[in-house]
Amino acid sequence: MKLRTCVSPEGRFLFAVHKPHYSVANLRANDYPAVLGVTPDGSPHDNSANFPVGEVRVPEADWIFEIPNPFPFRGTTYIGKGWADAKAADPASIGLPPPPAVSFAETVAGWQEGKTDHQELRRYLASLPEPLLLALATCSTDPDDLAILADMSCEIEYQAKAQPKGLRYRLDDRQRLRPVFRNKALFEALVNNPSLPDPYKEVMVLRPGVQGNSEIVGECTDAGAGSHVFEYLRRNSYIPYGHYAANMAHDCVRYAISALSSTDLSCMRHLYYQRTFVRLAGQLGIDLPAQGNLEPANLEILRQEILTRFRSAPADNYDFSATLWGWNYGFDYSPTHYRLHASHQQIHQQFAMVPHLAGGDEHAPGLTGSYSCGDMVADFIRDYRRETGQPFFETYQKAIRTNSRLDSDAGKNSSLIIFEDPHVLLFVPKAQTSQWELQLMTIKPVGNIVEADTATRQSLDRAIYLAMRTLTSLGARMITTIEFSKRFNNLDDDQRLLYCFLPKLPESMGAFSEAQLRFINGHYPEDFAIACRSVCADVTLV
Repeated sequence: MKLRTCVSPEGRFLFAVHKPHYSVANLRANDYPAVLGVTPDGSPHDNSANFPVGEVRVPEADWIFEIPNPFPFRGTTYIGKGWADAKAADPASIGLPPPPAVSFAETVAGWQEGKTDHQELRRYLASLPEPLLLALATCSTDPDDLAILADMSCEIEYQAKAQPKGLRYRLDDRQRLRPVFRNKALFEALVNNPSLPDPYKEVMVLRPGVQGNSEIVGECTDAGAGSHVFEYLRRNSYIPYGHYAANMAHDCVRYAISALSSTDLSCMRHLYYQRTFVRLAGQLGIDLPAQGNLEPANLEILRQEILTRFRSAPADNYDFSATLWGWNYGFDYSPTHYRLHASHQQIHQQFAMVPHLAGGDEHAPGLTGSYSCGDMVADFIRDYRRETGQPFFETYQKAIRTNSRLDSDAGKNSSLIIFEDPHVLLFVPKAQTSQWELQLMTIKPVGNIVEADTATRQSLDRAIYLAMRTLTSLGARMITTIEFSKRFNNLDDDQRLLYCFLPKLPESMGAFSEAQLRFINGHYPEDFAIACRSVCADVTLV
């Protein structure tokens, strides 16, 4: 098979095993002996091993598994057998510890062997260089530390001691009212810290309007479940024609997945479905129900009418022909000003519509197809069918269901599946592009949310929630989730709606290997699936 994919036409996973043995010509001219230190018994430990005599022979290096991604445009995964065997002996060891408690106030009190008052703590903090302030702003779990840092980052109005009521504003050079920042980087780091007291979170970042004049154009509320979500319009977006953001409201603070309910997630996703269907209805000239939030039954009626129009007239002249949805969960800000994620730790999802064509002008004449990541899936599965005669996603699902362990150990569990219902499949991909990547796909021929009926959308919402709870239960604190969806005018019913969950792990943020789409992993995918199943069993869908 010419295509670089691990999915064979027979529905099996293909991979290579490298068992390297080799010799290296020694071209060194000189030795540089040195004593490195002492051993436990006091003997000197030197560097003689670094200066061998003659040719270096490597009779048996560690095996390396090379697994092409199911989708060639996503590269190849490499797994070191030595690392993975260690994890296979104890899959429950896959995980990260919770962050430690950090308190500058208690540290200072310890130095002084006594209690430090508020003013003295403020003087200590004010004396610290900015890199240390940023480290505290992101890592401190002490509300006293963070309240003082909040006042150092911006000008706050108080209604009583330590009871903020709002920010102070002034006109900028363009006569726009803007908050008065004393240290913007410190502010950004602070407002994403879950330990910042909620009254400060509200006035600094959560209250509607505090982040700017973005209009609130949608709302989803479930009072019984305590859920409340706003939909913001981002007019001047990096996405042409604007994008929308679903944010938990100021009276429904969620800074961690553990605080998020499945109802919260469903409310956020409802805004995505609703906005997409309403925009498509306007494009197709379909009359909308009454103004306001659409109930699920009316939303489904609207979806069916849109789908009927698309199937009866799959024209190429739509203004918008695909969806875009993504979620950056988590945030970090390093003392050197490297911002390690994009969105607020308060739960925040983005969605938009992708134009069908990108128009030209006098500087760039002509029309071209506007980019959608789902198009790469569509191109590949078309090539796969042409070369193999098989539909890709049906074959992929067969490979997942009949998976054999990468290490060929028949005594260990080989399943990649974490959760399944009649509509969706949540699983560990054979070739993970993130060390902890999960994928979610529709089982039936559903390639975008317009093709997803109410039951399928509910299954997607539940599985997204389950995936995020599972990854964060293992210790993941930053997760990017992306959607690969089919164009509305694409009649290929093999393409499935696909979501990828991509955690960013400490000391594994990506380097030249990842830039070449070479992804390095330290466990077998089957063992990560075991670890996931061990924690997702405790997740309650409420």
